[in-house]
Amino acid sequence: MPAVGSRSLVLVIDDDVYTDAVKDVRIKSAETDSDFVSFADAAAGGLRDYVLALTLKQDTDVDTLWALIWGSAGTTVDVEIWPHGEPLDGVPTVSQPLFLGQAIVAEPDGDLLGGEANASATMRYVSEVEWKYVAKPVMYTEPLP
Repeated sequence: MPAVGSRSLVLVIDDDVYTDAVKDVRIKSAETDSDFVSFADAAAGGLRDYVLALTLKQDTDVDTLWALIWGSAGTTVDVEIWPHGEPLDGVPTVSQPLFLGQAIVAEPDGDLLGGEANASATMRYVSEVEWKYVAKPVMYTEPLP
C-alpha cells in the first residue's frame, strides 16, 4: 500500500464531497477515559476512542460543511475518507483504500464563526472540530460487502 500523501485525500460525509472545504483531516485515537476496564479489554490493549478531526473554512452557504455543523450538531453521519483519492468506479482497492465510519457532528470548542482581521484578500476564517466516531472506522481494500 502506498504511503499517504497530502494532496489526494477525498472526504465524503453523507454522500456529499467536502474535499474543497477542508485543509486538515485526521482520524485520531486516544485511550478511553473509563472507570471500568475489563480484563479482556486490558488484554486487547485497552479501550480506545476515535475522533474525526477537521480544519474547515467558514462558509455560510447552505450546502457547505460549515452549514452542516451549524444546523446538524448532535446528529450521526456517515464519513468516508479516501486518503489516496476515490477510484473512478468508487470501489476501494489496496492502493486506494476507503476508511468508513459513523461520527457525531459537533460544534467546535473554539471559533465557530469569525476571526482576526487580515490584509490578505484570499485569507479565509477557519474552524477546528472533532467529531467522535461511534466505533473504530473500518478500512476497506476491496468492494464493500
